[in-house]
Amino acid sequence: MEKETCRGAFSKKILEEAKKDRDIVVVCTDSRGSASLGSYPEELPEQFVEMGIAEQNSVTVSAGMAYMGKKVYAIGPASFYSMRSAEQVKVDMAYSHNNVKVIGISGGISYGALGATHHSLQDIALMRAIPNLIVEIPSDASQMTGLVDAFLATETPAYIRIGRGAVPTIYPKDVKVEIGKAIRHGDGTDAAIMACGQMVWRALEAAKLLEEQGIHVSVWDVHSLKPFDEAAVIEAARACGCILTVEEHSIYGGLGSAVTEVVCANHPVPVAVAGIPDEDVPNGSDSEVFEHLELDPKGISERVKKLMERK
Repeated sequence: MEKETCRGAFSKKILEEAKKDRDIVVVCTDSRGSASLGSYPEELPEQFVEMGIAEQNSVTVSAGMAYMGKKVYAIGPASFYSMRSAEQVKVDMAYSHNNVKVIGISGGISYGALGATHHSLQDIALMRAIPNLIVEIPSDASQMTGLVDAFLATETPAYIRIGRGAVPTIYPKDVKVEIGKAIRHGDGTDAAIMACGQMVWRALEAAKLLEEQGIHVSVWDVHSLKPFDEAAVIEAARACGCILTVEEHSIYGGLGSAVTEVVCANHPVPVAVAGIPDEDVPNGSDSEVFEHLELDPKGISERVKKLMERK
């Protein structure tokens, strides 16, 4: 199974586009290695700004450059850009309508053994509550590449959260990504799994396990948390009669909350939210933690079966 990192895909794509457009600028916070920026700083030094470990300043400087017509991509750890820079994202980017895209790397529990200080498990809850801000979590490298094309076509500020490790390829290299539109995999109607980020491929693997047991589910890649595809949620609720949400985020305020809001208001069916519980997360690799929390394919498939008992 082919694997690639979203950060590597972003860096390759943004270098390609920046060579064609001098208005594209990448801003980094002492994380060019973690961001896999590669040769971008050396090849395009006049389109690169190193801010050091100063995420708040990075957002404000990025907003200033955007105000002057630049297309700015600020990249660094999701945990710091979402929490340390929350006010700057809210005021300097979103409220001021400045064309800045924050690429939060190593989102969720990607930093593993570095622990809670480096986890970003509340970022979606925060970011989706800020007006005039796109919120995206791509599920593979191809989708990340497609998102750059989509972002270059809009001046709306955005927060994009990506993981650290390589993930299996789900989509073709030239996939077109539509912001605000979920992607359906399969036509099973026994249950629906709605997932985002690196949980999508795990949900697809869970669907295979369930298929072997005669349980036919559909999997929805909800890469766009804002704007949110309410129509997809309603369709899944009507077609399947129950929905399991799976995310690398707190069980409060993220994908599960967004889905539940729509279901309750439009077509009430049983919903189960699978995510990071409201407790300290044990240190370890993401795979180890997901298995511990029953967010691996086996755990997801078992959650689906329990959910179906509520139909």
